[in-house]
Amino acid sequence: MLPFTFHNPTRIIFGEGKSSETGAITATYSKNVLLVYGGNSIKRTGLYDSITSQLKQQNINFVELGGIEPNPRLTSVYEGIKLVREHQLDFILAVGGGSVIDAAKAIAAGVPYEGDVWDFFTNKARIQSAIPIGTVLTLSATGTEMNGSMVISDWENKLKRGSGSPHVYPRFSILDPSLTYTVPANQTVYGSIDIMSHVFEQYFSLTQDTPLQERFCESILQTVIENVELALENPEHAAARANLMWCSTMALNGGQISVGMQNDWASHGIEHEISAIYDIPHGAGLAIVFPNWMKYVYKERPERFAQYATRVWGISAEGKSTEELALAGIDATQSFFKRIGSETTLAEFNIDDSQLERMAEEAVRYGPIGSFKQLHKEDVHAILKNCL
Repeated sequence: MLPFTFHNPTRIIFGEGKSSETGAITATYSKNVLLVYGGNSIKRTGLYDSITSQLKQQNINFVELGGIEPNPRLTSVYEGIKLVREHQLDFILAVGGGSVIDAAKAIAAGVPYEGDVWDFFTNKARIQSAIPIGTVLTLSATGTEMNGSMVISDWENKLKRGSGSPHVYPRFSILDPSLTYTVPANQTVYGSIDIMSHVFEQYFSLTQDTPLQERFCESILQTVIENVELALENPEHAAARANLMWCSTMALNGGQISVGMQNDWASHGIEHEISAIYDIPHGAGLAIVFPNWMKYVYKERPERFAQYATRVWGISAEGKSTEELALAGIDATQSFFKRIGSETTLAEFNIDDSQLERMAEEAVRYGPIGSFKQLHKEDVHAILKNCL
């Protein structure tokens, strides 16, 4: 196990109906708020009316920024920064899924910065401060509700980049599983794959002697597998929705499940290049990339993949070599993604090989990616080709 320091400052308020406390909790932080949200879903479900009513009851002055895109755009971040400055706001309340919260984080970091907020995503500057944010989560997926990471797209230049800082951890996050009852089936699928993928990036590690971290990872994977189909069969399955929501938060909250382990993150880097150009759902992109990444790298540590096959998927080791067991676990992963309704090839999104060269080159723009196996441009190109 490697040395580590772990600290997470986000206050979690979890439970059915807890979104009714949004106004009162927000009022303890600010009376001048930017309210950030996505499309019409929170208006259709009544959440918008509930939140705005609570803010008014608390005499909170708020300015709205709606319409945040599924892969949040830099242009929306610019608009948010402008609104905060113009109206002298000092807090951001993000109501939505990962895209909304990521946009809120970027706005929060951009407000006190004198340069272009995109500098934080191109390694030209580091985040030194940010105005505080709070969140009301409506989709179980990214874990951004309890971490300091964010991903933003420069759509005009077809670029998708990540950044992060302790300064953008939410002050609080309200996790009300009942808000996910109305999430469409495909978003439930993609969100669950996103959760699993976050765990994969941490679990498939070359670090030795980390049994507790490995079991943390395996338990989250098993819990997602056990609950996603329950949620798909009955969208208002309270236990399934609650379990998926907590898995989302625990899977990526600054390293709790993988402290002391080297992480990988190559597959996310590859997927970002796909969705930067084609704007496909992030979870779908991960469902396509991850099994192909696994097949490309498993020989670096086949025993970890064999362990994954037996512990997570319950595949019997009897009569199988370590390699056979490893491959069986990879096949089980891809089959599961298909079974719950995800695409598993680029062709299903009518994506051909015309942009593979560009995507491979952009993925390694700062050098090789990944740690389980370092990937160079030719490796990324090979994985993308296998994704077709």
